[in-house]
Parts: sequence; C-alpha cells; structure tokens
Amino acid sequence: MGFRTDISERQRRFGDELRRLRNSAGLSSAEIGDVLGMKSPAVSHTEAGRLGLNLERLDLWLDTCGAHDPEYRAGLIAMCKSNGKGWWTEYRPHVVPEALDLAEFEATSTSFINYQTHLIPGFLQTKAYIEVIHEYAEKKVEFRLRRQQMITAESSSPFHAVIHEAALHMMYGGPAVMREQLNHLIEMARLPHVTIQILPFDSTVYASTDTAFLLMHGAHTRLDTVLLENPHGPTFVGDPEGVAAFRRKFDRLKGMALPPLNASVDGPSPAFRDSWGMIQHVRYKLLGR
Repeated sequence: MGFRTDISERQRRFGDELRRLRNSAGLSSAEIGDVLGMKSPAVSHTEAGRLGLNLERLDLWLDTCGAHDPEYRAGLIAMCKSNGKGWWTEYRPHVVPEALDLAEFEATSTSFINYQTHLIPGFLQTKAYIEVIHEYAEKKVEFRLRRQQMITAESSSPFHAVIHEAALHMMYGGPAVMREQLNHLIEMARLPHVTIQILPFDSTVYASTDTAFLLMHGAHTRLDTVLLENPHGPTFVGDPEGVAAFRRKFDRLKGMALPPLNASVDGPSPAFRDSWGMIQHVRYKLLGR
C-alpha cells in the first residue's frame, strides 16, 4: 500500500492514539512491529497517518497495549474503518481542508461545548450573519448551514455555548442582521438540548477568555477533540492533557457566565441577572438604530 499524500485529521488522530497506546505500554516501534508482523518503519508511518491498518492488526495492537475499554476500542475501530466520506465531501473544492476535518469529527461526536469571544457560535448563526462572515461566498454559507443540522435535526447532540458579551455588540451586517441574530439565539435556546450562557463584560474573574474553542465529545473521553481558533488557522487538539485543560476552562467559564438563557419564560427573573435579560437588553438597544 502506498503512502497517503493528503492526511486527514481523523487519520492523523488515529495514528496519534496508536502511538500513545504503544508508549503507555512501554513498547518500541520494533517490538509492536514484531507482534503485528510489521517492520519498524511501517509502524512509524502508521502512527503518522501515512499508512492504514487493517482491523486484524488493530485488534492485536489494542490487545498488546492493554486497551480493553469497549467504548474506546469501538471508537478506534470506527476511525480505522471510516473512508472519510460524508455530506461534506461535495464541498471539498469550496472550503479549506480543516473545515472538512471539522465536519467529519462533528458527525461522530456525541455532544459539544463551545466558547466564543467576538462571534456568535457557528451552530447558532443565522443565514444573514453567516453571509457577512463568509463574504457572501455561497458554498461556504451553504456548508455552515449544513453543519448546523448537528443540533437542529431530530435526535440532535447536546450543545452548550458560553458567548462573551462582546459578540452581542459586534454589528456584523448592521443592526437589522444583529436583531435577527439575537432573536435566533432566543429561539435556539427553546431547544431542550441547547444551553446558552452569556459571559458579561463586568466579570471580575480572569479565566483566559481571549481564545475561542469548540470541544467535541467522542465515543469515549479519550477520543474528545478540541478545535482551537487561531489567527493563522484552526488547530485540532487531541492529547488527553490538552483536552482536559480546555474542559476545565469551560467549566470555569460557565461558572463565571450568567445563568443560562431560559426562553420559556416571558422575562428574566427579578431575583438575578441572567443570559435572557442580557440578550434582551442588547436587542432593545438595537431597536433604535
């Protein structure tokens, strides 16, 4: 089998998991290769995602390294068997490879947590807002709308977002677009599996609130993945320590944020400030603009 020239994030992550398992078991590339009937360079290429692995050898790799958790094994088997194709494949000519990788990860995720600083989370954006963000590129807009089906279709995955108040005040597209966007947030909060919290400007606690991220829960916690948004482009984080750090960060952020938006009531509770009241306050200010 020839080397892959274009390695997807799933293939790269699969190789990373194999390498972590081998290292945890205290085995060298040559030692695991002897068990699997592979030469050491082939093991290295497999761990780098350049070579695939058949299911028989995967089972042997997992057994040898002591990976017996059934959910973790099932997740790795699914990653190994996947051909990487899905609804996102047709958009390959129109979006960057990282967007395709993200859609593939989302398709196998069981739930999502998202922190955003200056943008409304992608899953919660209106079409008009997306058009502004993507400069009216039709296929990119269509791609974003297709991704939203992860939380709008039947049997959707749970989604919890903490949105910095700054994102509510950014006038992307003008007041009319933002009014519609804020209305949409309220409507999305009516979905039983969607939780929305606002992190206010007047928060007195610092929790490294400058970096937006999306944490996607996989078939097992060891297969959770973080998409980290950077000026130079998106980065995927899959090592357990890194993912755990973002999980702790989100727990702190949601503790700092206002209580979740409850769109089932007519107004915010008089007893405390909440996310519903914050969104309504910003929305009313837009009425005069």
